[in-house]
Amino acid sequence: MGGFSIIECAVDHKYWESLGVYEIDAGIAPECYGTPNSSAPNMGPRYSSDGAVQAVVRAGAKKIAFDQSNVPGTGYIAAGPAAVAKSLNVPIQQFKDNVPIQDANSIAIKLVQAAGSDGGVVLNFTPPEALKILQAAQQQGLADRVKAWGCSTPCNTDFVAKALGTQWDGKLLVNAELNVTDAPGPQSTLYRAVLKQYGKNVTGGLGSFSQMGFSMAQFVVQALNSIKDDDYSLKNVNQAIKGVKNFKTDILCKPWYYGDAPLHIPNNTDWTTTPNNGKMVIKEQCFGISDADPAIKQVREIEAKDPSLTGGS
Repeated sequence: MGGFSIIECAVDHKYWESLGVYEIDAGIAPECYGTPNSSAPNMGPRYSSDGAVQAVVRAGAKKIAFDQSNVPGTGYIAAGPAAVAKSLNVPIQQFKDNVPIQDANSIAIKLVQAAGSDGGVVLNFTPPEALKILQAAQQQGLADRVKAWGCSTPCNTDFVAKALGTQWDGKLLVNAELNVTDAPGPQSTLYRAVLKQYGKNVTGGLGSFSQMGFSMAQFVVQALNSIKDDDYSLKNVNQAIKGVKNFKTDILCKPWYYGDAPLHIPNNTDWTTTPNNGKMVIKEQCFGISDADPAIKQVREIEAKDPSLTGGS
């Protein structure tokens, strides 16, 4: 458990499957979501980008310019926003840019021109790279040249909100797979306490990535605590991990689960957040990621057939 790599699921998934190993990872590659042997606290960049497209369209955008970092899996990621935009009857133009970004000014101009005055820009980058584009847009007076700006989950961090300043308050719509880091709930409170005591050197500090790590740890601890007589054999541990379901945490919109399913996207309902005076705050309460994306539709069908996964009867 605890994997968080761009290619780990793609490289290793056949090996875990052959061993009967059930992995808890923070998924990025498509194989993290398309196998019975992986379940993540996040939904990954494809489905988070879906949610960002939904938020920008709700804000009035009639065309989307979608840009992402040019890393392995861009085609897989791009297919999600394309399906969602099509279902909303909104044209979408897709781009990818090499990272680290060298010329954020030209990228910002390109995206604003592609979106047009009645459109929206959606970014799928790590926080430092997204920040370069957003700051370039601000410096060139482009922030108000489109209806809305959106971003996938990595932008849901106070690091971005502080760096942008108040000019972006309410303007940037971030799809948040996980709650804001100052949420008052018990898991969020414990997360902050753990990070404060043990995570002084964690890159990025409070933010989505460290929330994912904390949540993965909680899931696996619950699984291990369910094993009788401290018999932590490979078989028992993997059966315990697979048996976790209806795990309620205020860090996620709905209960997390593993269970027996052909694929796992337990996190398929998100918030929208936005900067406000140097902090990320909730702008839209939990909403379902569009089932115009085929895998989301399949997962909703799985949950409907086995309501115990999320606590239903």
